[in-house]
Amino acid sequence: MRIPQKTVCACLVSLAMSSPFAQGHVIKDIRLEGISRTEAGTVFSHLPIRVGDTYTPELGAEALRSLYASGMFRDIELDMDGNVLVVRIQERPTVAGIATTGISEFDKKGVEKSLRDVGLAEGMIFDRSTLERATQELRRQYLACGRYAVEIKTTVTPLERNRVRVNIDVDEGNVSKIQQIRFVGNTVYDEGDLRDEMQLGTPNWFSWYTKRDQYSREKLQADLDAIRALYNNNGYLDFRIDSTQVSVSPDKSSIYVTINVSEGKKYKIKDVRLTGDMLGLEPEFESLIDIKPGSVYNASEVNELSKKFIDKLSTLGYAFARATPEPLTEGANSDEVSLVYTIDPGRRVYVRKVNITGNTRTRDEVIRREVRQYESSWFDSDKVAVSRDRIDRLGFFETVTAEPHPVTGSPDEVDLEVKVKERPTGNISLGAGYSTSEGIILSGGFAQNNIFGTGNSLSVEVNTSKSTRTYAATFTQPYITTSGISQSFEIYDRRMDLDELEITDDVKYETYGAGVTYGIPITENDQIFLGGKVEMTDVKVGSRAPQRYWEYVRDYGDKPKSVAATLGWSRDSRDNVLAPTRGRYQRLFGEVSLPVLDLKYYRATYQFQQFVPVTKSITFAFNTEIGYGDGYAGKPYPFFKNFYGGGIGSVRGFESSSLGPRDSDGDASGGNRKFNFSLELLTPIPGADRTLRMFTFLDGGWVWGRKAEYIGSGANRTVRYKKDKLDFGDLRYSVGFGLAWISPMGPLKLSFAIPLNKKDNDELERFQFQIGTGF
Repeated sequence: MRIPQKTVCACLVSLAMSSPFAQGHVIKDIRLEGISRTEAGTVFSHLPIRVGDTYTPELGAEALRSLYASGMFRDIELDMDGNVLVVRIQERPTVAGIATTGISEFDKKGVEKSLRDVGLAEGMIFDRSTLERATQELRRQYLACGRYAVEIKTTVTPLERNRVRVNIDVDEGNVSKIQQIRFVGNTVYDEGDLRDEMQLGTPNWFSWYTKRDQYSREKLQADLDAIRALYNNNGYLDFRIDSTQVSVSPDKSSIYVTINVSEGKKYKIKDVRLTGDMLGLEPEFESLIDIKPGSVYNASEVNELSKKFIDKLSTLGYAFARATPEPLTEGANSDEVSLVYTIDPGRRVYVRKVNITGNTRTRDEVIRREVRQYESSWFDSDKVAVSRDRIDRLGFFETVTAEPHPVTGSPDEVDLEVKVKERPTGNISLGAGYSTSEGIILSGGFAQNNIFGTGNSLSVEVNTSKSTRTYAATFTQPYITTSGISQSFEIYDRRMDLDELEITDDVKYETYGAGVTYGIPITENDQIFLGGKVEMTDVKVGSRAPQRYWEYVRDYGDKPKSVAATLGWSRDSRDNVLAPTRGRYQRLFGEVSLPVLDLKYYRATYQFQQFVPVTKSITFAFNTEIGYGDGYAGKPYPFFKNFYGGGIGSVRGFESSSLGPRDSDGDASGGNRKFNFSLELLTPIPGADRTLRMFTFLDGGWVWGRKAEYIGSGANRTVRYKKDKLDFGDLRYSVGFGLAWISPMGPLKLSFAIPLNKKDNDELERFQFQIGTGF
């Protein structure tokens, strides 16, 4: 039987007081007995008796209380040996190890941390009360997850050298399922409307995936906040949740939730007033007011206006400004409310330092050169936001935050804390395969977008098959000057067999080339590109090839060469390049061959993307691309510069490169003009990497250019090609769903599409898959 410490202490004090040596002796020395692990100095630091003191019962009692209070000792005895005070100690055991079994709900490291937080960890002094606290904390975590049937058993095994091993055996039981959610007091919204606002719900056919029927205290609190927001955003300023009852069935398998509410009445805005210190900027603040008198009170709009006031002040250096809204009702019988915003700019501050943390691989200067909030300058929230977005657009990090923190002892200074979490930026892929149509297929690739943490990127691609063979390498330096001029080198060897691709018969070509491009920033989001490239294309035309390919070889030869100048412009305001949720991206790129070698052509493409957050988890994305090319100086447009349509990146559901004009044999020949667009709704998969997203889509597009016109019949039949015009009736459309992910092997996208207006000769491919990107 375990005797309480207080009882032991009282008994020892009583014995000390009854000892014939207990009183009146001057202590000449102090001797410790029984310690093996504890340092003598540690014991003396808790002992309020010193050599030279006169021993008294009160002093002995104080010594016992102090030593027990340290928590390090299981038993303590004081005795006098002549004039020597003898302190006999039994040390508490230390924890040699902690073993947990049966835990699958939580991460092992997380459990160890929670135990350590309450004082139970390897190497610490063992105390049964601490073990009990640890057990209760673990039980609390299970209850918060809805596991009310959990059973936790602990075993303490003594070991040599005054140590113990602690075993924690957990039977998690089944998660208690929510069988009913009831509301009491609601009249404005019915139970179905309110349950639609909640994450939690009752079991249904999809519960195995969503787990909505698994109770969680945190989720319930979030649901209550969502319900409160629903009412507050629709005028019910006085709405409140009076109580929430969560009951558990006797077998602990079912949970019943009852929520009692008081809705109150609906309010309208009477007026909006400003008070406080507005720094003489009253007209500017008033221009930000977008809440109209007579409109229904909306808490989200009220808070959004408060944020606008704060953002305005924070761009002027007031990093900790406040704009507190206070709704004032006009009396018990009134349904109008006045909004009074109290403006408090606080103290104006400047940034002392920009601190960067979390980058274990990426060099500081790679991040710092994207920061537009400079040290020793006034704090500006707009510049902080631009800095955060520019760092995120690098694509090197899973998360990026940039927050001001006050400097202790210096009220007019802040440090900007930039925190990043690294993500893998490189991948290596190797593959081999065989098919009866393609033969042996070998592929491989290497890409590293952040070589040695420098921010430079290098990619190499190798792909071999009967229809397509590619060898390509690209090296990019985003900063060759401090002003942000970039430089990119490219070298490639690409071969295409149009017969194997079923584009046309007996035609193949191989293009060798190299190029260099410089990017010059002109604003925070705008960049222009200047460059050039040299190409030579080896064209092989067989006897079965259509006439126009023979004509091309006749005009240009079978190895036409060109030197082309490239010019481009881009504007990027997306919040992230890997998985954007807001912002816009535009890119205009053109190339024109110089009139010094064989080819004379020009070619341009324009791409536009817009991302709009619909909800916290759903993003609307619009993408369109237009392409145009032609020859000049009386020369035709090179067929190997054609655009093609169909497949991922164009109109999904139709075979890749199958849309557009067809030659005399009925094969798709591509065209010198293209148009395609895509509408998507994207949502991340809960609990996964933010780049793993599901989507639904609507695609449309077409390629056009040269149209075959047949003259005569029989042996006298000839064909000529003339420029075609876009007929919007030719556009193909499809709808479907899919999955996108920036995987360790590269960008991955798969989709299932349903063509909406298939026509004769269209080639369908409903399921399509793509990994990696081209060069």
